[in-house]
Amino acid sequence: MSGRIKGLRNAYYRQICDKVLRQNESGVPNNADSGSAASVRIGRGIIDLIGFPVKTERLAGQTAGHRFEEVTKDFLRDAFGLLAHLRPGEWEFSLGGNIGDYGQYQHLSYVLRRIDENDVLLGKGEIATHTPLRSANSQADILYASVSCKWTIRSDRSQNARTEGLNLMHNRKERTPHIVVVVGEPLPGRIASLAYGTGDIDCIYHFTLRDISDLPFDWAI
Repeated sequence: MSGRIKGLRNAYYRQICDKVLRQNESGVPNNADSGSAASVRIGRGIIDLIGFPVKTERLAGQTAGHRFEEVTKDFLRDAFGLLAHLRPGEWEFSLGGNIGDYGQYQHLSYVLRRIDENDVLLGKGEIATHTPLRSANSQADILYASVSCKWTIRSDRSQNARTEGLNLMHNRKERTPHIVVVVGEPLPGRIASLAYGTGDIDCIYHFTLRDISDLPFDWAI
């Protein structure tokens, strides 16, 4: 098992280097802050640690962020698939989407719709009529985890990962999904700015500095 996970992680790093990570002619990685010597030094160290060749072509920040999401999604899908004996079931990994499509959050649109229609709601005297695990109650998927990917942390906009986590916690019905953040930011202080909070994020993973291969195992607990 550990060998297969390690193989997936190496493939993940190769994809990161091929599609996301770049280093310009001056040796500054595209996840580093060129104005910070420490950020550049750590960013270069990450490239050395990974050990795969990195391209020098310029890559727009939005493109890098989107590709980081794609590569991370594929790694988590494949790694979690190896743990099917711990968490059996039909799992779907996707980017974006509407939380209202998932069982824990369908009540948000349902209540508003019923209020607008001025309906009187009646319930039958059956048992276990609310659990989402019964197909008789809901055909909607259950949101098991939410992963916010941040290639860099440069401004207050990066804090929206915490805001998203709070929204998922406050608006859900039934259990809260796992709420995690995966980052590529080199500077520990900027990573810590996301970690300071009151439990709105379960855990923050760095694609190299805090082993990304821990994440699928943490989900299986």
